[in-house]
Amino acid sequence: MAGRARGTSAGLDRARIAAAAVTLVDRDGLERFGVRRLADELGVDPMSIYHHVKGKAALLDALSEAVLGEIAPGGADDGDGDWQGVARDLAHAYRDLAFRHPHVFPLLATRAQTSPAAISALESLVAAMRRAGLPDRVVADAPMVLFGFLNGHLLARTTEGPAAVPAFDARTHPTMAALVPRWADFGSAAELDRMLDAVLAGLAQQAAAPGTA
Repeated sequence: MAGRARGTSAGLDRARIAAAAVTLVDRDGLERFGVRRLADELGVDPMSIYHHVKGKAALLDALSEAVLGEIAPGGADDGDGDWQGVARDLAHAYRDLAFRHPHVFPLLATRAQTSPAAISALESLVAAMRRAGLPDRVVADAPMVLFGFLNGHLLARTTEGPAAVPAFDARTHPTMAALVPRWADFGSAAELDRMLDAVLAGLAQQAAAPGTA
């Protein structure tokens, strides 16, 4: 590091910087993440990073894009009209990503995601819905509905863990206490599927409603 000329690219590119950023956040968390720490991780002067990524916000976008790139494209060319299968595969891929990168995931849930990786995932969903003949109003709403649910659901499960279900006092909250066994699978893939059923059924019901265009 001491011998590195300030501003020298040092063989860096955006992909290498983003990959190192993901590794750093996975290990130490977002709170400790910064350009100087990333430069130390790469063994370069901080100006070498700014040569490729213009500022902290752009660096967070590159980090998010690198993680979203782990979602394999799929479903866009399937001609069977199974849009719910495409949505379910996408939801589980997103869940797997969230559990692999729990410290990165808040970025995905709280920042606008407009990278090619993000748009490709959405394209697979809306294209499948259109092929199935769903009205454009429902198709246009679907990404917001699906990822609004997924982001809230997964933020709670990747930041809290199983202990997030409290032991309710049956004397003061008897109904909540009676429901605790129903939350035994908190954070599981089965729980996601059960709640996803409700989301997808709602979209299907909206698509079938009279007057939906």
